[in-house]
Amino acid sequence: MRVTADRGAGFEAVFLDPVGQVVQQRWVDAALAVAFEDLPPVSAFPVIPGRRWGPGLWWSATTGRHVAAGSNAMRIQLMVLDRDPRVSALAGRPVRLLWRTGRGQVRSWVPQLFARYSDGTALLADCPSHPDAGGDRALKSARAVAAACADIGWSYRRLEPLDDVLAANLKWLAGYRHPRNAGRTDLLAAVLEEFARPRPLIEGAEAAGDPIEVLPAVFHALWHGQLTTGLQTPLHERVLVGPRGWSSPGTTGGAG
Repeated sequence: MRVTADRGAGFEAVFLDPVGQVVQQRWVDAALAVAFEDLPPVSAFPVIPGRRWGPGLWWSATTGRHVAAGSNAMRIQLMVLDRDPRVSALAGRPVRLLWRTGRGQVRSWVPQLFARYSDGTALLADCPSHPDAGGDRALKSARAVAAACADIGWSYRRLEPLDDVLAANLKWLAGYRHPRNAGRTDLLAAVLEEFARPRPLIEGAEAAGDPIEVLPAVFHALWHGQLTTGLQTPLHERVLVGPRGWSSPGTTGGAG
């Protein structure tokens, strides 16, 4: 992607270099040259007393590395992006954007999420727990960051919270995202063969072998989009599971 010199004007990027030194440069230059996906958070996620969920780490199946996460809402959005086949890398809070308002006031914002796409473009995103989270400052900053991203061919979004059932299903499948759940060498091939046509989950698992061994491989394949099922209703043993590309009623939130 080519970015002309006059695009992204008015925005600065602040980030930590690989040795932990603070760097500030023009946003357009940083977007072209900096691998934000490899950088640590430019500032720590806040710890808010009384919150059930606090800052932590998410192990990314896309990269095999940990991503800093600041809230349960962010973890859920990381699950969605980690399953997206267009995403090649993820990072938590790697860059702060600075700009001046029309009155000359300096403003800044640190988007919660950075996702690199396989075509080289990227997404900056925030993960509010509800549409109005963060108040007026967050909404105004969102408009500014969206403009900065649009100027260079990237995108910014305030990611909407997921439906409770979909979020619960993704959390379940995420527990099987690690390669160890694929099982022995020939097990995944057997699983894919048994679900070459859509059939109830338990029937296909029993046909492939001992369900205790097979089900983790099935869930692993569902996480990685090698198999498909509807995720808008709770997962259960009779849910229909089919091959990649099969469209089940309620299929969403998958890797495709």
